[in-house]
Amino acid sequence: MANISLQDVKALRERLGTGMVDTKNALVEADGDMDKAVEILRLKGAKGNAKRADRSTSEGLVAATANGTTATMIELACETDFVAKGDKFVALSEKVLDAVSAAGAASVEEAVAAPAGNQTVGDLINDEAAILGEKIELRRVASVTGEHFAIYLHKTSKDLPPQVGVVLGYSGDDADTARSVAQHISFANPEYLAREDVPAEAVEAERKIVTEISKNEGKPEAALPKIVEGRVSAYFKQVALLEQDYAKDNKVSVGKVLSDAGVTVSGFARFKVGA
Repeated sequence: MANISLQDVKALRERLGTGMVDTKNALVEADGDMDKAVEILRLKGAKGNAKRADRSTSEGLVAATANGTTATMIELACETDFVAKGDKFVALSEKVLDAVSAAGAASVEEAVAAPAGNQTVGDLINDEAAILGEKIELRRVASVTGEHFAIYLHKTSKDLPPQVGVVLGYSGDDADTARSVAQHISFANPEYLAREDVPAEAVEAERKIVTEISKNEGKPEAALPKIVEGRVSAYFKQVALLEQDYAKDNKVSVGKVLSDAGVTVSGFARFKVGA
């Protein structure tokens, strides 16, 4: 039987982030062979992954990067904020983002199948989940195209990594305005770029709702069409970015601000951890 030193245990723990008892037991089982101990710990963790499959992942982070004419954003989720703010989880998110961006993946399905070194992104995540002892999943992936990009990552707590992320693709030369609009998106949370992008069925459903509300309020029949259209317009101001009141000056629309700055938005994405 090999003599397992505290230095061996410490070295392996720092390498993998595993617990003291599990690390020592793995080294004993491997007769001091570091590589074999790593394999034992990963196999043990993989079994734990299966048991954690039904657990919820309400914590995590968002990360984004631009590569040429495409920007990629991911939401990597875990179970606790303790893991979310750890160096190993943050490092994992950087590896995942790099791999997803390099592969040009635009969906979770494409992303988890993307190569990450000599394995896939999905395998990389599973391996790290086994070591960290929590369920970890790539919850969302977004791909935005454009000539330029404004990337805004917001921390809701100084102790945690970014919890809200926005990627804005645009053409034009006013980077400051583009970034300001990305910040606006982070809290205004528009669903679409322009009113023309809102699905017709969604508009019709809203029109039926506000018509019923207006009738129940006893509005005059003759005035109903104008009242309903006014309320539908208010709906557009809620869901369409270009129609929204600009956060820094609610007397003008985001569309007007962008137009005055010579900036044209090609697309955007917004993620909030757990939302």
